[in-house]
Amino acid sequence: MEHRALGRTGWKVSDVSFGAWAIGGAWGHVSDEEAMAALRTAVDCGVNFFDTADVYGSGRSERLIADLKKNYKKDIIVATKAGRRLPMQSVAGYTAANLTAWVDDSLRNLATDSLDLLQLHCPPTDLYFQPEAFDILDRMVKAGKLRYYGVSVEKVEEALQAIEHPHVQSVQIIFNCLRQRPADEFFLQAQRKKVGILARVPLASGLLTGKFRPDSTFEADDHRNFNRHGEAFDVGETFSGVDYNAGLEAVEELRALLPPGITMSQFALRWILMFDAVTCAIPGGKRPDQVTDNCRASGLPPLSPEAMAAVRHIYDQRFAAALRHRW
Repeated sequence: MEHRALGRTGWKVSDVSFGAWAIGGAWGHVSDEEAMAALRTAVDCGVNFFDTADVYGSGRSERLIADLKKNYKKDIIVATKAGRRLPMQSVAGYTAANLTAWVDDSLRNLATDSLDLLQLHCPPTDLYFQPEAFDILDRMVKAGKLRYYGVSVEKVEEALQAIEHPHVQSVQIIFNCLRQRPADEFFLQAQRKKVGILARVPLASGLLTGKFRPDSTFEADDHRNFNRHGEAFDVGETFSGVDYNAGLEAVEELRALLPPGITMSQFALRWILMFDAVTCAIPGGKRPDQVTDNCRASGLPPLSPEAMAAVRHIYDQRFAAALRHRW
């Protein structure tokens, strides 16, 4: 497993890490035993960075990771997120009282005295223009409740504003073969400020695994069933906001680019890691075999310039015009 620097924290994290949304909820049923098997496999593969949130299964994902840490003696860094427990998103909801309550709950769930990295969880755009919210986080760092903090964003414009706040250490943003705008307009600025980038939704909710078909079905409690048009939350979180069938067509074009012996998932993750600004990709995994396949992307040979150009062409021809204005 290869490692990269995370912002100015001094941490070196696995460039393929673990996103724990799928083991928390909204991805169909996953038993505690299956979830723990996936988590253990990640550690065994060399993953040392886990991303979760307080709303993933109402704390379930955090508690599973706490169990993982209790049973492993290896150094494990945990990033969690807060803010989506508000009944409705508003700047007014990000008060010191609310942030403190959310952090305290995560501290209990993760069985720790200090959160490694807290991220604001896709708050309203206007919040990034409110220094008071970041002042609250600074006070929490001084109090020892947080070691560092960052943000998870929906839009490139939010990411650019977030890194104007001097103590933001990381930005989590959707970045994959189908959502390439961050590389065009954000990565260089993040590098200049030495801000880490966590590439989330790296496999486009599974589209980029190459395993789906037009007739694939998903469980009722899987967001790939109930959020295809943004019914529950931002549609960009589901299949990266691309039309499902258009995404399948793009995957077939991408499949022709695979080097021998490389799976579609590994290709998609290795493509992300071709960008030096990216600290890590955070694919999820509900089963050990999925986690193992993802982790094998770390350390693969670089993709050829021809392959990189072909991926860009597919994005430009199929998705850029429709997605750039939105995210």
